Amino acid sequence: MKKKILIDGMSCGHCVNHVYEALDKIRATDIEVNLEDGNAIAEVGDITDEAIKAAIEDAGYDVLGIEEV
Repeated sequence: MKKKILIDGMSCGHCVNHVYEALDKIRATDIEVNLEDGNAIAEVGDITDEAIKAAIEDAGYDVLGIEEV
């Protein structure tokens, strides 16, 4: 299942890498992080929204919402 994660606080390429790594660490795949749009889209399988939110917030960013794509 693909999810779109709306993220606040990304301001540069390093931020994109941190979000990518946070999603990769919880085994999301096909990850695309878009700095301009302030979101990430990833194949998350059975990873819960709570786990996605926790991983990104642990990396230092705010999750504004998660929706199915």
